[in-house]
Amino acid sequence: MAAAGRGRSVLPHGDSGLRPVPTVLPPSRAGSLRAAAPSPTGPARDMTTADLRREVLEAGRRAGLAAVGVAPVEVFESTRRILHRRKAQGHHGGMQFTYRNPERSTDPGRILPGAAALVVGALDYARAAAPEPVPGRPAARVARYASDDVYGALRSALGAAARVLADQGYRAVIVADDNALVDREAARRAGLGYYGKNSNLLLENSGSWVVLGSVVTDAALPPTGERVADGCGPCRRCLDGCPTGAIVAPGVVDARRCLAWLLQATGDFPMEFREALGDRLYGCDDCQEVCPPNRRMPEAPEVGEQASVDVLDLLGAGDEELMERHGRWYIPARDPRHLRRNALVVLGNVADGSDPEVVGTLRSYQRHPDRMLARHATWAAKRLGLEPETATAAAAGPRRGPGDGPAGDS
Repeated sequence: MAAAGRGRSVLPHGDSGLRPVPTVLPPSRAGSLRAAAPSPTGPARDMTTADLRREVLEAGRRAGLAAVGVAPVEVFESTRRILHRRKAQGHHGGMQFTYRNPERSTDPGRILPGAAALVVGALDYARAAAPEPVPGRPAARVARYASDDVYGALRSALGAAARVLADQGYRAVIVADDNALVDREAARRAGLGYYGKNSNLLLENSGSWVVLGSVVTDAALPPTGERVADGCGPCRRCLDGCPTGAIVAPGVVDARRCLAWLLQATGDFPMEFREALGDRLYGCDDCQEVCPPNRRMPEAPEVGEQASVDVLDLLGAGDEELMERHGRWYIPARDPRHLRRNALVVLGNVADGSDPEVVGTLRSYQRHPDRMLARHATWAAKRLGLEPETATAAAAGPRRGPGDGPAGDS
């Protein structure tokens, strides 16, 4: 399952985790970050709404969007009910994002006063294989959407569509990877795709290797096309292929079992899922990897910039360096201790316990003043068959679950 950010796929209909500020393009001021009302001296609105829609959609496609459409501005009533129901059932696992305020995240009209349409775009990201690991160096996998700055590319492509609107005197707010809107429902209403049983949105002809975003505008653009029919049929490969059984029913993901969310949550990584984590450092793509439409898509030749991470290198890096490398990921409280926690579990799963550098790294972390990291190092050392240290604080203190907050000294 892709990272929650998006927790990507742990939400009922979309959110990936990173939290940028929406970009507002006021009339005639493309690129500005300040909202503004239409100016009476601004450019004339000299196009019909149908012509304007065509220009907007073409601009998005030229900028790289795999699909783009228009949805009306209306409350997502069914999605709102789903969010409340999943929270009541505990399926959100303590995550916030679009769960934090369902009344807001299901009402695009709150984003921009006078909003009349949503221009919704999907950016296809490279289905590139991970680079070959360095022999003898334990490596960790990163979800494909997080291996490059795909949301930066998405915002740029949406910006091209927004500039057409701004040049015609309309306001436009770019919302991408933001908890202000349930992006998958916006995309479904724009006719871009359908919900898979893994809760991801699948484009009709290119699967779910996409990130989604919208431009909220006061231009009354006519909606595009019919909504796409369900294409999953009887297939249940994602349900059967999830390593932790997190897809508890078609379209229903229990975040308390989802590796994508657990890697982003605070506190100790749950003991019962540590072995299942395997070599995943950030995100999980399993429910997308097994999806037949995704498997039919050709693999891109290029390799993601951060598709694979050297685990020992990460564990030896300082806070500033880690945030410089991985700061665009969703990291709780912007604290890289959570990346180190994940890396220690991966080390226990993939490393060679006879490697002196591995042993030295684990022994150092077993004596780490951060008790959470010390506990994870002790678990990894035990899994690799290393003799326990008698004078370590690693095993001390209660285990804490994701969402419980940072583990303090006990």
